[in-house]
Amino acid sequence: MSLQNWIASFGVGVLLIGFFMNVFGYLDSKSKTYSILNAIGGLISCYASWMADFYPFVVLNIIWSATAIISLIKKGVPRETP
Repeated sequence: MSLQNWIASFGVGVLLIGFFMNVFGYLDSKSKTYSILNAIGGLISCYASWMADFYPFVVLNIIWSATAIISLIKKGVPRETP
């Protein structure tokens, strides 16, 4: 298996770990851990897609990762209480 396939498999594996943990109730979809797994897995998958010159998945994974990163930023900002 090529290096590109190893990188892609690792990235997808990280995404799937978060997905399975959420589906089976071990991880809440609103948790920071879930967002971190999505951001990291998406960025790794994006890199592997870029290596393969498969740009539709580069775009998909950029959006996936950006959404997760924005979610992390929002979770880190304390909310004002009246």
